[in-house]
Amino acid sequence: MSEFIFRDAVLADLPRIVEIYNTTIASRMVTADLDPVSIESREKWFAEHNPNKRPLWVIESKNEIIGWISYQSFYGRPAYDSTVEISIYLDPNVRGKGIGKIALEFAISTAPAYGIKTLLGFIFSHNEPSLKLFKYFGFEEWANLPNIATLDENERGLMILGKRVSN
Repeated sequence: MSEFIFRDAVLADLPRIVEIYNTTIASRMVTADLDPVSIESREKWFAEHNPNKRPLWVIESKNEIIGWISYQSFYGRPAYDSTVEISIYLDPNVRGKGIGKIALEFAISTAPAYGIKTLLGFIFSHNEPSLKLFKYFGFEEWANLPNIATLDENERGLMILGKRVSN
């Protein structure tokens, strides 16, 4: 794991974060966005992250950003403060090489330090690689929402996988 560095993202990283995110849109496997997003459109989202409570990390290898991880508040109400949605996005050149496992393991192991007890993954039901990754780490299916998204005229379901990381 020493070849990878996880560090808090800074605003100067946002163009690369957006670039990596946009590489996933065309596949219709990862995100419900249908068109590439702009850097400006993600500034508010970026500002909602806080290194002390809701971190956004970039993953670096050989001084290059190859991915990012974020915790995002679930449902925005105080009673859910210890529950977050986790997102992991990787550069297309490093997908399928085990880095997703390293990233998810990092996110799970650091969650309690942020007061997080429950991690959630919102994953399209046809995204087998992501479902397999999360289930490998003990995430369980907590909800199955069939046919709630339309991607290029194809209806797709959303699964919510959850894992308790602290009691």
